[in-house]
Amino acid sequence: SVRGNLEYPLKKRGVAKAERDERVARTAAVLHIDELLERRPKALSGGQQQRVALGRAMIREPAVFLFDEPLSNLDAQLRAVMRTELIRLHGAVGGTMVYVTHDQLEAMTMSDRIVVMFKGRIQQVGRPHEVYARPANRFVASFVGTPAMNIVDGTLAPADGGALFRTEDGALAVPLPNVAAGAKAALGIRPEHIQLGSGDIAAIVETVEDLGHEVQCLLRIGAAEIRARTPAGAGLKVGERLNIGLNSDALHLFGEDGARLEIGRN
Repeated sequence: SVRGNLEYPLKKRGVAKAERDERVARTAAVLHIDELLERRPKALSGGQQQRVALGRAMIREPAVFLFDEPLSNLDAQLRAVMRTELIRLHGAVGGTMVYVTHDQLEAMTMSDRIVVMFKGRIQQVGRPHEVYARPANRFVASFVGTPAMNIVDGTLAPADGGALFRTEDGALAVPLPNVAAGAKAALGIRPEHIQLGSGDIAAIVETVEDLGHEVQCLLRIGAAEIRARTPAGAGLKVGERLNIGLNSDALHLFGEDGARLEIGRN
């Protein structure tokens, strides 16, 4: 039963029955499964089974929790519910929780601090907003964010007070103050920082995805493709030609080795 699953770790440790009952009741109340204590696993939904598994770990009162993709087998709606439950759990029981996930939405919404790893190596450590706003390298920039950051390859040519980023076909040219000219580089900008209908960069609308609350579109600039986000009702059409601008305060620059390069602001 659910009760038997929860109290099993305590039985193995020889905890007295009165204390076992008290801890089972307290844990079940935190997870909202106190009405399920006599049920067997086959009588539980997937989300209820997940909460029982969490309770079995919680009841031991460990110093550190380790969650290894605990929501990976749930459908999208249940994952959203369980994210909220885990956030509540952390607030209720405190302690350190190390949460392993490939789902960046879980990482961004649930964590106090994120460690981004690639091929077994740490790429960046920071608070969610820090990782999102100032990615340490090209991998982090492309991995964190939905939709992903647009990254366009090009070169840095000398310009007054800095450099000019240019793509190979010259269709995208962006002045970068206080940046040393060099060889290859990559320019990054998130979809929400692209200004449609203003600016001097010519683009063609390739696809339009109406999500109800917003519209996402794929734009072609010469040989490069970038994705933009705009509020609902933008009225974009496939094949439409328009000018766009890039928010200069939200540009990211990465060197040939993928490391972040700082852009000075005038």
